[in-house]
Amino acid sequence: MKLQSIRGMNDLLPTESPSWQYLEKTVSGLLARYGYSEIRFPIVESTELFKRSIGEVTDIVEKEMYSFDDRNGDPLTLRPEGTAGCVRAALQNGLLHNQLQRLWYAGPMFRHERPQKGRLRQFHQIGVETFGMDGPQIDAELLVFTARLWAELGLSEAVTLQINSLGSAADRARYRAALIDYLAARRDQLDEDSQRRLASNPLRILDSKSDATQALLAGAPTLGDFIDQPSRDHFAQLCALLDAAGVAYQVNPRLVRGLDYYSKTVFEWVTDALGAQGTVCAGGRYDGLVEQLGGKPCPAVGLAMGVERLVLLLDELGQLPDSVAQQVDIYLAAVGDVALPAQQLAEQLRSAGSWRLQLDCAGGSFKSQLKRADRSGAELAVILGEDEVAAGSAVVKYLRNGEQASVEQSELAGVLTAHFAAKN
Repeated sequence: MKLQSIRGMNDLLPTESPSWQYLEKTVSGLLARYGYSEIRFPIVESTELFKRSIGEVTDIVEKEMYSFDDRNGDPLTLRPEGTAGCVRAALQNGLLHNQLQRLWYAGPMFRHERPQKGRLRQFHQIGVETFGMDGPQIDAELLVFTARLWAELGLSEAVTLQINSLGSAADRARYRAALIDYLAARRDQLDEDSQRRLASNPLRILDSKSDATQALLAGAPTLGDFIDQPSRDHFAQLCALLDAAGVAYQVNPRLVRGLDYYSKTVFEWVTDALGAQGTVCAGGRYDGLVEQLGGKPCPAVGLAMGVERLVLLLDELGQLPDSVAQQVDIYLAAVGDVALPAQQLAEQLRSAGSWRLQLDCAGGSFKSQLKRADRSGAELAVILGEDEVAAGSAVVKYLRNGEQASVEQSELAGVLTAHFAAKN
């Protein structure tokens, strides 16, 4: 049997990884400027963690989690999302006791879904979680941060922010009862999936993809009519902060998100450039989750962005810089019996600058090494042969226009520095 990767769990090839590195570096750099710290936690957690946090009647827990019993018989699950694991790690390690936290993480998540473009069974997210701040200012900070990120990535014109308020748990309970009453009387008009959700998770019917169900919902009670005054005030203040920051948004009263732990603010950044998979970043408040998982009451708000979808969007819109595809700046070709001096020169040049230098270690003729230099994408080839070693020089060949010059090795770093400085 030919061994292949598991369906929906893709390899990331060397031609693709620079795009991911560019995105991850941009996000982590911006998060550092906002004062956020990285946290890393396991990809495997107790199954109970996700049942208690996400909700046992959600699609994720019911149908999509990769769960198994280990050799001790303990039920474990590959993490389907990052918030629950981050809260567990923060609680276990004492990060939330009388402390404010701004945390971020990155890595793979796992859900057993039907693989398609932008939706995989092993997918990657960058998540941001904040703890201990209950006012709308931290909600606004996350949205201002993401708006700034889209600007730095060149995606501002391609994404739209949608926001809503879910109110408190008590608000949602009252609304849930009213929505069930309305829809139960019209059950036969609902699509099959919505009929199944009616008893278990009726709020998820609000974002049904069925046109007939959406038409039916036009006359349904709206969540906004059930939200208490503190939640209304919180949402109004958030909108005012976004207005003041110049962050455009749409209020979407049907936006509910798919996880049980959300309360008050929820949001999604959506795009129409990727077909059906239009959400590239989403999140909201989960003020009750820390207490739900055994901690003391602690307000919290966070977000997660899909790495695969953002890379697809960057590529679709042509927003990946040319330098992303170029992994080598300088190619050092060693012709003849010059392996040791070539290696020494390569290390000297790497110490002298931040350029990416690749040393030819395959050998062969001058012609074959130049072909490899050209295929590497490098701008310059530094050529070192036996004559150059004897003379203490090297040849610098400009691969894009064919020009070349002999340079003293003592002056080589300066020549290379001047070339790349002139480019920038």
